[in-house]
Amino acid sequence: MNAITRLPFLADMEDADDNFAIPEREGKRRRYRTIWISDIHLGTRGCNAGMLIDFLDSVDSDTIYLVGDIIDGWRLKRRFYWPAAHNDVVWRVMKRAKRGARVVYIPGNHDEMFRQFTGLSFGGVEIRRKAIHETADGRKLLVLHGDEFDTIMLAHRWLAFIGDAAYTMLMRVNVVVNAVRQRMGLPYWSLSKMAKHKVKNAVEFISRFEEVVAHEAGSRGVDGVVCGHIHNAEIREIAGVQYYNDGDWVEGCTALVEHFDGRMEVLHWADEIARRAAGEPARIAA
Repeated sequence: MNAITRLPFLADMEDADDNFAIPEREGKRRRYRTIWISDIHLGTRGCNAGMLIDFLDSVDSDTIYLVGDIIDGWRLKRRFYWPAAHNDVVWRVMKRAKRGARVVYIPGNHDEMFRQFTGLSFGGVEIRRKAIHETADGRKLLVLHGDEFDTIMLAHRWLAFIGDAAYTMLMRVNVVVNAVRQRMGLPYWSLSKMAKHKVKNAVEFISRFEEVVAHEAGSRGVDGVVCGHIHNAEIREIAGVQYYNDGDWVEGCTALVEHFDGRMEVLHWADEIARRAAGEPARIAA
């Protein structure tokens, strides 16, 4: 917890100033009714803060949900790492609240130290354990991080920490790979995401996780569920329940958005940036 208290934005949660290391980009933004983002893992080298800042400077919404693992407390306890860009992400989100957007923060397992503040509000950011979101077309969605349904987290917490260490090593390689790709003028590519989808056990775990989460949502009488945790953006129907996962900002760099008519879409921001670089217009969902 000592590392967490050193985070500069905790000194004054009520004063979201514009002292960004990366200046906020001006211009027209794409508007959505709701935005969900999760698994940013601020405080780690694998966090794609620059890409997330580009996203936050390109879109706006009435409501934004931060669906857990926004700050990586596990990593910060071992080694403090907090570049200016990570602070810029936090201040941009807080500025949304200051401008009047509803911001709901649902801590995950990596930032579970903030769960003790459930029910409180800091700088206009509401901290909740879970939430019910009603879409524009009247559907009720359960919003939660998802680690509650991770059997490894629940039954073998020590194994989760070992897995996290292996994942950290893979992400370090990912950073190097993409630094080389950037110098070559190539778009972002996730080594860890590719590896995850090639490993049979990982694919089976993701599928099982999605089914368990959807079943739990159905048992609570809601129409769907929005979660994060497994770094795998997805929209699918499972046994009559709409399952949505907003992905992450380490591997896939994705966000889930709700249009003003209630339509849901996953935005793959690396693809958005690649299209912009090629001079193509941004894709709008039909």
